[in-house]
Amino acid sequence: MTTEPLETVQTANRGRPRNATPPIRAKARRVSQRPRKSVTLTVLCAVMAVYTLLPLAWLAINATKTQQNLFNSFGLWFKGFGFFSNVGSTFSYQHDIFGRWLLNTLLYVVVGAGGATVLATLAGYGLAKFDFVGKKAVFAIVIGAVAVPATALAVPTFLMFSKMGLTDTPWAIIIPSLISPFGLYLMWTFSAEAVPAEIMESARMDGAGEFRTFFSVSLPLLGPGIVTVLLFNVVTTWNNYFLPLIMLKDQNWYPLTLGLSTWNDQAHTAGGDVVFNLVITGSVITIIPLIAAFLLLQRYWQSGLSAGSVKG
Repeated sequence: MTTEPLETVQTANRGRPRNATPPIRAKARRVSQRPRKSVTLTVLCAVMAVYTLLPLAWLAINATKTQQNLFNSFGLWFKGFGFFSNVGSTFSYQHDIFGRWLLNTLLYVVVGAGGATVLATLAGYGLAKFDFVGKKAVFAIVIGAVAVPATALAVPTFLMFSKMGLTDTPWAIIIPSLISPFGLYLMWTFSAEAVPAEIMESARMDGAGEFRTFFSVSLPLLGPGIVTVLLFNVVTTWNNYFLPLIMLKDQNWYPLTLGLSTWNDQAHTAGGDVVFNLVITGSVITIIPLIAAFLLLQRYWQSGLSAGSVKG
């Protein structure tokens, strides 16, 4: 460790106010205030990373194996390479029905999750920025709807849709997906903080109407919240299993989750085909769009986190 001469320290501190912190001491204080590395936190993060990535690694490795190699090789190591043949068999099995399931899932996500995001954005913005009679009651209803699990509403929804003749149709999946109480609550709280009232008043004083104020001023500020709600809705709709299970009978309207489940159950039925390699390969294909969506929309989260960090 080197020490600076006393004359250098005195010269550096000369001319500064008596109560001011000397630059040498201020530098030492900044160094001492740096966050220390926590060994416990590092170990916990490593354990969580292994816990999260290990199933994905198992899925990716076994998607490269044939049906025979799945049962006579170690699950976390390669044996042969049949990924492309598995992909071809997955899309051609049962008269190309996997492609139909993929298109059905995309339809449910685009219309259902996209519509739920639009409705949550409009409703959350309106509840956050406008006062009206019964606003507290609406808030209580939204909180109550968030607390109720979706499985508890599945049977009443099925009975209602069966009376309306909508079961075994795409509308039986799309219409319930349009309602997102958690997304509404999230946009409500986000709009209250992300859109200052002063900006809205300035736009109104400039002659902008409510629609123009929303689309030109408020909507760009709501970007990070909209992306967050959209991803929540996309994941929920993409992984939806119980609602299609009770609503749909026609396999042509199955989503990927229900379709792959029927392939997996074939091994436990008399005379059914054992296609575990196709189930695993189909699962890999299923998660690729979700990973791509998170990677593409990640920059909107980063821009939202840093939007208010620098002010002129």
